[in-house]
Amino acid sequence: MKIIDAHFHFSNRLGFKETAKHISQVEFSAHGLRQEFGQAGVVAGIIMATSRLEPDQPSGSQEEFDLEDGTVEGLLSCVGVNPEKLKEDHNELDYIEGELKKRWVTGIKLYPGYFPYYVYDPIYDPIYELARKYRVPVAIHCGDTQSPKGLLKYSHPLTIDELAVKQEEVTFVICHMGVPWVIDAVEVVAKNPNVYADLSGLLAGNKEHVMKMKEKRLYIEYIQQALVISNRYDKVLYGSDWPLVPIEPYVEFIKQLIPEEYHEAVFYRNALKVYPKLNEIL
Repeated sequence: MKIIDAHFHFSNRLGFKETAKHISQVEFSAHGLRQEFGQAGVVAGIIMATSRLEPDQPSGSQEEFDLEDGTVEGLLSCVGVNPEKLKEDHNELDYIEGELKKRWVTGIKLYPGYFPYYVYDPIYDPIYELARKYRVPVAIHCGDTQSPKGLLKYSHPLTIDELAVKQEEVTFVICHMGVPWVIDAVEVVAKNPNVYADLSGLLAGNKEHVMKMKEKRLYIEYIQQALVISNRYDKVLYGSDWPLVPIEPYVEFIKQLIPEEYHEAVFYRNALKVYPKLNEIL
């Protein structure tokens, strides 16, 4: 089965390198990603860009495509948005539009929770105008934050409901299915025709941890319950959140959650609908 990884990270950001060091059997490198893609059957992927999100990070999407040992074929990206820069730098919106004109940029990524703005805050209105203009989706971090300094009220998936109603011409992706608020997230997906969810980051850790969580019945059934309630397997996308988890065991974890009859849709076809430039590279 061919797989599209609709949510992972690929840059020289120090935090990813440090995280990978603590996850055994995961080499955070271009070579490591090629190996993981090959083992899992991944044929393409969407990078969630993190450059420009912090003052000490490099600028420009090209940094998202090159680790110290090279790059990987079949990659596209979503340009990351820093709302503080939108306020402070009049050129920031021009930068984001310039990124959207590049052949390898297929969407936009927001990070509420890490930044203290609701997704329906007017500060993001110009971003949604660009999404409409270039016909690209907006992926939105939802749920828990890695940083204890994050503010969860901004990253709750119910905030996407108001946004989806106001911006009905824009496609949105609830990243991480809003975990731990997965039932809230899938209700927003089921209600709003312009909202999807990806399954990245439902857990993080090494292969042994993933295998252990596969046996945690209450956790597995909690996520399955949400998927069954919404019954919208046509609007759910596979993603890993690599390097926070090794890809092959995470694929097996997600397969356990999804009825086999929907595997092709969740692991491949749905991503082609949401991220249009995937059709060009595949």
